[in-house]
Amino acid sequence: MTCDARYWGKPKTLTRRGSLLHYWVCGPNDAPLVVLTHGASMDHRLFDAQLGALLEAGYRVLGWDVRGHGYSKPIGSACRVPVVVEDLIAILDRLEASEVVVVGQSFGGYVSQELLFRYPDRVTAICVVGATDLTQLPSRLEYVALRLSPSLFRIWPDRHLRRLVADRTAETESAKRYAHAATCQLSKREFVAVWKAVATALHAEPGYVIDRPLLLVHGEHDATGTIARDAPSWADRVPNCRYEVIPNAGHNANQDNPEAFNRVLLEFLDLHAPTR
Repeated sequence: MTCDARYWGKPKTLTRRGSLLHYWVCGPNDAPLVVLTHGASMDHRLFDAQLGALLEAGYRVLGWDVRGHGYSKPIGSACRVPVVVEDLIAILDRLEASEVVVVGQSFGGYVSQELLFRYPDRVTAICVVGATDLTQLPSRLEYVALRLSPSLFRIWPDRHLRRLVADRTAETESAKRYAHAATCQLSKREFVAVWKAVATALHAEPGYVIDRPLLLVHGEHDATGTIARDAPSWADRVPNCRYEVIPNAGHNANQDNPEAFNRVLLEFLDLHAPTR
């Protein structure tokens, strides 16, 4: 199955735990499958600028809307990282994809890490964009603040919250417009539920180290949480890690500077999951 590199084409659907999941598959069936998982309150269009580059390089691409996001409505009975991972596994099983490269941005970075943690044999390599180490807890004060954040967002004025997300997510005006439109697809209840999934995602795993090739990326101006601060030490802990800071980019680094991001991603893929 192939699709035009300029758009994702017609989605496929899968119902799981009260949500009608939507996903898109493009590229040759016999090529390495690259799975793209977006961040909280975004959708599959976050990776529009990567789709053409990946297809041109010969990869098969899976994009999807995580439950509650984009077309994947309603949010269903539960929205937690382990549930989202099982959603993705169900899609991969339907595609008969036994081994994949996972690329995740922000919350999608947590989902990608959890997939690797729970199903290591199904992951060839991993790219994390704008996220922290899922298995390392921050300081006690930072952790308490993270766990309390959904309650804060619940009472935050809705219109201001959507604009704040867009302004803090991206550097370029086009990426900010996308982020605002994407987050407006979620109701306030859905937004809080998704953010609760972010706030409860971390789990301490002493001694655990990613044993697959890791591409760790964040934007030069990413001021979200402790991502930029903690990335260098995380990179040092992973034996086979490439760490890159994308210039002139914020939290949605792949959108703000797709040329630089795509170059780094394709170099990483060519080394660890080359096309034939």
